[in-house]
Amino acid sequence: MSYRKRTCTCGELREGDIGKNVTLTGWVDTRRDLGGVVFIDVRDRYGKTQVVFNPQTNEQVHKLAGELRSEYVISVSGKVERRPDGTENANLPTGQIDVMADDVTILNRADTPPFPIEDDVDVNEETRLQYRYLDLRRSPMQQNLITRHKMYLITRKYFDELNFVEVETPVLMKSTPEGARDYLVPSRVHRGKFYALPQSPQTYKQILMVAGMDRYFQIVKCFRDEDLRADRQPEFTQIDVEMSFVEEEDVRKVVEGLIVRFFKEIKGVEIPTPFPRLTYKEAVETYGSDKPDTRFGLEFTNINELIKDSGFKVFSEVVKKDGVVAGFVAPDCGNFTRNQLDVLTDFAKSLGAGGLVWMRVTDAGVETPSEKFLGKETVNAIQRRMQAKTGDLILLISDSWSKAYTILGGLRLEMARRLNLIDESKNDLLWVTDFPMFEFNEQEKRYVAMHHPFTSPNGEDASLLDTGPLKARARAYDLVLNGNEIAGGSIRIHDRALQSKVFNLLGINNEQAKKKFGFMLDAFRYGAPPHGGIAFGFDRICMLLTGEKSIRDVIAFPKTTSAISLMDDSPSEVDPAQLKELHIKIV
Repeated sequence: MSYRKRTCTCGELREGDIGKNVTLTGWVDTRRDLGGVVFIDVRDRYGKTQVVFNPQTNEQVHKLAGELRSEYVISVSGKVERRPDGTENANLPTGQIDVMADDVTILNRADTPPFPIEDDVDVNEETRLQYRYLDLRRSPMQQNLITRHKMYLITRKYFDELNFVEVETPVLMKSTPEGARDYLVPSRVHRGKFYALPQSPQTYKQILMVAGMDRYFQIVKCFRDEDLRADRQPEFTQIDVEMSFVEEEDVRKVVEGLIVRFFKEIKGVEIPTPFPRLTYKEAVETYGSDKPDTRFGLEFTNINELIKDSGFKVFSEVVKKDGVVAGFVAPDCGNFTRNQLDVLTDFAKSLGAGGLVWMRVTDAGVETPSEKFLGKETVNAIQRRMQAKTGDLILLISDSWSKAYTILGGLRLEMARRLNLIDESKNDLLWVTDFPMFEFNEQEKRYVAMHHPFTSPNGEDASLLDTGPLKARARAYDLVLNGNEIAGGSIRIHDRALQSKVFNLLGINNEQAKKKFGFMLDAFRYGAPPHGGIAFGFDRICMLLTGEKSIRDVIAFPKTTSAISLMDDSPSEVDPAQLKELHIKIV
């Protein structure tokens, strides 16, 4: 097909181009026929330009314009002219000019799309994902992908300036237990054996430190076969970083520099450093989360000392069992009706609470059904301790340490949403540090790593690995932005004996460790340097920088929450001959 090649994009022409003969290529965005003169907005990823088809300019071209419909692909040529006074479009960068068409070629016709290609399209996500190639024509989606592209460039430039080397690690690797299910790839050549897709390049990047690479980074695809949520995908992208001869502060400084640059170059926002720090214990006891949203208050107060000897057994018995009674003040909510309070109680129960104790602060004093159990003096002491003012509402939860603060964390976020306390214009970053090394899995009756098996214990707590592993703190750190974990890392174990001890605590005996991680333990025998690193959730950072609510909106071809690609219908069945080659039989 012969047609004129474009001379400029659809977002390029301005008043300074008036008088030029130009050629545009793109999609028909809108078509309007006003008394014989046809107006076509031609769109590409750079913008839109209005093209005028006037029969007095070229009757044949005007006739052809009558055939044009939404999403036809065209090439159109003509002279740039100033729009008549009063018809300018101040909302369009090209809104001061028109192109007066004297030639048009239809490069491809289009069926009527299943939804309009508009910025704010009202269509369900399943349809958008099924016709992703149409969804990606919309300007917001294209801008998201452009932002993602800019993040790639910023990342590579930043780490190159700091003498990091980008090293690609294998996509087909050994299956190793790292917390989630592996995606397995059967080997045709080695019958009955499987590769795994990497959950992360963790073992490879540590081996690169043993290899003397010193400073490594990679923008890398990772894979986890786990239940999905709005911010989870079976395949995701992370910025992987590892450094030798460093301590926590060295890693954090490098991380802060990249985040500052992202905000500066993507959003034009200056972020002060260093970022605030909270220990894991402080974060949980203050906000009920190890990734707290600090854009608003509603901080918690522990009242164990006030009620440990009270006659209210719901409280006192919990304290005797080393549990927690704590809560927060909801400002100006003392006028909540009993129905509203019942709804809050039901919400707390949905989070796992046995109940919710509330106290209204009124002009006449503190009003609560629990006064008959606690006594007026204790109730007033609680009000003073929590610094609740007239018109405020006190909300209290009692349970084990972990459960009480987790429930309060969910209740805190719910109240913030109801009271409209979250300032969306804020960018609150903070480090959470001093995580526990281990958690105890009640179902499996064993310790599991809070981060991963390669995280080093705090030097002060090394002896606790023998006497009280659950009390040992890890040299781990997470970076949180507005209640979202966007990066997590640690100083790693570089000593073979210590790594073996941690494996044993996790239920990985010496034989299993040799089978799963023997290559890494062997590498440590030949002079492993102290090292540490971090991995950034690239998709999640991109989501937050673009203001989207789901990482699916910043990934070109994402999966659904059930890990299906609606556009190309994967996963799909395969030819039986392929299974036979792989020595696999579907049962």
